[in-house]
Amino acid sequence: MYLLKEAHRFFIGSKTSEFTEVLPLAWLYVITNRRLAGARSLVDLAAKLAGVDYLQLREKDLPRRELYHLTRDIKEALPPGTRLLVNDRLDVALAAGADGVHLGENSLPPAVARRLLGPGKIVGVSVHSVAAAREAELAGADYLLFGHVFPTASKEGVPPRGLGHLREVVASVGIPIIALGGINAARAPQCLAAGARGVAVMSAVMAAPDPARAVAELKQALSKR
Repeated sequence: MYLLKEAHRFFIGSKTSEFTEVLPLAWLYVITNRRLAGARSLVDLAAKLAGVDYLQLREKDLPRRELYHLTRDIKEALPPGTRLLVNDRLDVALAAGADGVHLGENSLPPAVARRLLGPGKIVGVSVHSVAAAREAELAGADYLLFGHVFPTASKEGVPPRGLGHLREVVASVGIPIIALGGINAARAPQCLAAGARGVAVMSAVMAAPDPARAVAELKQALSKR
């Protein structure tokens, strides 16, 4: 989305700009996992996510019809200001009126997704290297998810890429980078210091006894720069 990219460049682009010191609020990006949510419905949980900037619906195993209805219900339940993205499924995102899609590194090319979705929707891409980040930017991605930055149970046995690699990816492109992997309230400020535009979490919110409180704590941590 053009405006999203331009807003990012406006705030952090040129060091000679008088606006260099005026930093935008960092993004909080939540990824769903209904298994981590336990007995709680994702729709009820979504209604408690005030302050979340982006919610990615990542329920890859759901049948198309069920995912469509879930997307519609979550979109209606989300607090104002939270944008809903569907993982990989362009057809569901379009049919359900989501704000965009998030693509894996080996999913449909971002340029194809952009052509199908049109200019008013958001296209995000997961990347794990500088080369992939540059390729995704050239293909029309609006933002990139980079990770995993810290050790995480979901990537057990796979070494984290670390803050140094995050800095390299941030420096290599001109679109926002969202840091992912093992992030909590204590680690979130480190990601911002490395240049990330925001952080993405899954278990920190999905598995939290009080998701609303978890979101509030993360937002507070992101405000400390």
